[in-house]
Amino acid sequence: MVDRVSARDTDWDGVRLHVVTGKGGTGKTTVAAALALALASGGRKVLLVEVEGRQGIAQLFDCPPLPYEERRVAIAPDGGDVHALAVDTEEALIEYLEMFYSLKRAGKAMTKLGIVDFVTTIAPGLRDVILTGKTSESVRRRKKDGSFIYDAVVMDAPPTGRITKFLNVNDEVSGLAKVGPVRNHADTVMKVVRSPETAVHFVTLLEEMPVQETMDGIRELTEVGLPVGGVIVNMEHQPVLSEDDLAAAAAGTLDTDEILRGVKAAGLEHDAESIAAVLAAEAGEHARRTALQRREKERLESVDRPRYTLPILSDGMDLAGLYDLAAALRAQGAA
Repeated sequence: MVDRVSARDTDWDGVRLHVVTGKGGTGKTTVAAALALALASGGRKVLLVEVEGRQGIAQLFDCPPLPYEERRVAIAPDGGDVHALAVDTEEALIEYLEMFYSLKRAGKAMTKLGIVDFVTTIAPGLRDVILTGKTSESVRRRKKDGSFIYDAVVMDAPPTGRITKFLNVNDEVSGLAKVGPVRNHADTVMKVVRSPETAVHFVTLLEEMPVQETMDGIRELTEVGLPVGGVIVNMEHQPVLSEDDLAAAAAGTLDTDEILRGVKAAGLEHDAESIAAVLAAEAGEHARRTALQRREKERLESVDRPRYTLPILSDGMDLAGLYDLAAALRAQGAA
């Protein structure tokens, strides 16, 4: 058994860039938003960055689509602000050209001609440098008094299968530029990404494929020296049956007569046998899901990283649910 790492051991207080990744469908954008709220609690200022162009943040916070600028989208519990930025690749590239080559007007002309898409297609590493660079700049940005603009930055990053390539921009641009602004920019990004102030968190469900991708992603990041944070288990189903009933349901030996009596006692005399059969089948499915979750939890025990668990929300995901998830993360010491 590997000794579990505690939240304190990860030094969350010292982390300023929280990169959130996960297999598609695990709810990584939701978790990233909840983490931003949790980190902002108590009067802090946090920036939540989206780099995939899906406007998922706007949907979660029930606001209009985000323009390419930082806007406040939520007030955190006990004070604090969450600002959000949806990075637009074209706009970021124009900024990049203006910053390093004084080519803002040329960049806009390139956009009209479709050359921006062409450039980022033939040199996808440049696109990742631009996206990670915009985020790392937000991490480094300071006020006139020298303090940081943001206490923390949370990036809703690409899925697990692409996260190592996305963050390891030095390798991505090695064949693109050996010297010059692109190279220097990539080096600056990597200083932030590889620093102790960065942590890459993995969102997973207690299912075989998401857990396997999480374990593979952690191994790949570790191999290239990128900092791994915690594992956040999302939408865990809590068992509603006793251990004996779970075992019986899994084996198909539940006392159906007892279920039938319960259905009738509830006043559902009409078609009681069919209702009891459906309930027995549901119990069997619940038992199988519970067994699967326990098996995947055991697999995650081999991962020497802190683990946080978020419940499935019975009322579905809305803004109130997002605050509930943020509270759950805070209660577990994740912020």
